[in-house]
Amino acid sequence: MEEKKIDLKTIIGFVLIFVLLMWMMYNNRPTEQEIAQQKAEKERIEAEKAKQNNDTQAQNTTTYSSVPTDSVALANYKSSLGAFAYSASLPSAKEEVTILENKDLKLTINNKGGQIEEVLLKEFKTYDAQPLYLIHDKNASFSINFTTTQNQNLNTKDLYFEPSVSEKDGMKVVSMKLKTSENQYLEYVYALPSEGYMVDFKIHSKGLSGVLDTSRQISLDWALKSRRMEKSVTYENRYTQLTSLYEEDKVSRMSEGSNDSEENKNVRWVAFKQHLFSSILISDNAFESGKFESKNLVDDEGVDVKFTKDYNAQIALASKGNEINESLHFYFGPSDYNLLNKYDEKGNYNLTELIPLGWGIFGWLNKWLFIPLFNFLSNYFSIGLCIILMTIIVRLLLSPMVYKSYISQAKMKVLRPEITEINEKYKEPMKRQQETMDLYRKAGVNPLSGCIPALLQLPVFLALFNFFPTEFGLRQKAFLWADDLSSYDAVLELPFSIPFYGSHVSLFPILASVAILIYSIMTMSQSMQQQQPGMPNMKFLIYLSPIMMLFFFNNYASGLSLYYFISNLLTIFIMLAIKHWIIDEKKIHARIEENKKKPKQESNFQRKMREMMEQAEAQRKAQQKK
Repeated sequence: MEEKKIDLKTIIGFVLIFVLLMWMMYNNRPTEQEIAQQKAEKERIEAEKAKQNNDTQAQNTTTYSSVPTDSVALANYKSSLGAFAYSASLPSAKEEVTILENKDLKLTINNKGGQIEEVLLKEFKTYDAQPLYLIHDKNASFSINFTTTQNQNLNTKDLYFEPSVSEKDGMKVVSMKLKTSENQYLEYVYALPSEGYMVDFKIHSKGLSGVLDTSRQISLDWALKSRRMEKSVTYENRYTQLTSLYEEDKVSRMSEGSNDSEENKNVRWVAFKQHLFSSILISDNAFESGKFESKNLVDDEGVDVKFTKDYNAQIALASKGNEINESLHFYFGPSDYNLLNKYDEKGNYNLTELIPLGWGIFGWLNKWLFIPLFNFLSNYFSIGLCIILMTIIVRLLLSPMVYKSYISQAKMKVLRPEITEINEKYKEPMKRQQETMDLYRKAGVNPLSGCIPALLQLPVFLALFNFFPTEFGLRQKAFLWADDLSSYDAVLELPFSIPFYGSHVSLFPILASVAILIYSIMTMSQSMQQQQPGMPNMKFLIYLSPIMMLFFFNNYASGLSLYYFISNLLTIFIMLAIKHWIIDEKKIHARIEENKKKPKQESNFQRKMREMMEQAEAQRKAQQKK
């Protein structure tokens, strides 16, 4: 029995879809050259840090964890601080905290360093139902490094600020002052409205023009180890990356899977982005420059993994009149496009660029079609039903393309006997191809017409591949057996781990794989024709797609797998409806026979193709005569 094969257009469609899918999933994997560069960069950074430490030691700068009580040590301590020794003599020179909170946020600010040591998002919980802290248990630090005119290298995280609390314009305000005298100080001002996740933050100095050596760089150092929030730490880590906006509209997204570092100019904001939450530092006027470093802390899945990335930002602060004056903002909250868009409308921050919606047409489709559609549906239905309804709407919009593709397949099926006859009659490949093309021309059939609808559906496919993993609205929303549509829907935990699969079994990817397999078989049976010499045997593609879905999506958001399951299920029903109630193959055959009788005028493309084939055939015969 002659083996059946998949036709050219089906091969092209499958290959394009899965090559693009695999490219999206692996385009950030580092090359050997990149690994070498990262290693060299890491060694350079470590060497610089070692040099800085040596320089600090050479200048006899001593760091104290607390204000010494011994008289000799206290004298040395104050001597190392220069003018800032005044701050060590105040009652606030101890580790006490001030609470700043509203309906959504609770900030804990420590006298030591004047920095935020805890950030609690009141409305949310972690995957294991614990309070959701972005900053907690010393996983972050914020400080300013500077040099005094007396040549002391100081870091504010080691110094003690004096706190005061007030209210202004309906906002709760905490002032932290690092003093050199009662009226001379470096001040942090935190202002928090009654609700929301944006904290106004100002850094300014008063009367320090003779204390700060502004001829040397004043550096703002911000570091954070991003805490694990979600059930699958590897999936969460895939969307956890340091992101910055610089030079007005350029967005930099650092590597998610490996260590990375870079330097940018005119930085508007830098975000220590986690999968579905972010800590962002925003400048009203843009920082002159910033050096950023991201270290990956996740190798594989595991309940013991507590952190995903180690972020560091070193930002150059400009001085004006030998004083510091920076107007900044902190955002501590969800990586939610809709929420960030509201803040953009108020302050023109372009925070929505933080969400990786895809480049070009993919991002456009998400921004102007899928996000508004999802928002509308979520006002009336549960999130699981929203995904199903959204899938139905998308498939209905794409159904004309499915129809055109199926019509093309039906025409090719009608021509199959005649193509088989040509293949048996002509043994020379060039002649056989020429006769086949002539048959297509007479019948009015374009063998590639089925590929065009598939290509037009690719932007939708890839846009939704970006939409579902980044949609905050899916987080911890249950549907059927899935308890969190933003994470995997495990129905069975395995006592071992399977490479590239995991240690659990998710059901939605299995259902999606079965649906894709059925769809592939239906497409094959509709359009399959005899294998031509020179064409590769691509029958394994029928099974490649379901296997890819089964393995790659086992750890993905169950909402994405639910979409693909419903989408392929609907496509199967649409194809069955077209086959049994819309298409009449006898009429198609009669129309093709009528087209054969009509004189056909060659298009320029067809004429050039025919001439090229005839020329190639003539050259082949000439070579045979030699």
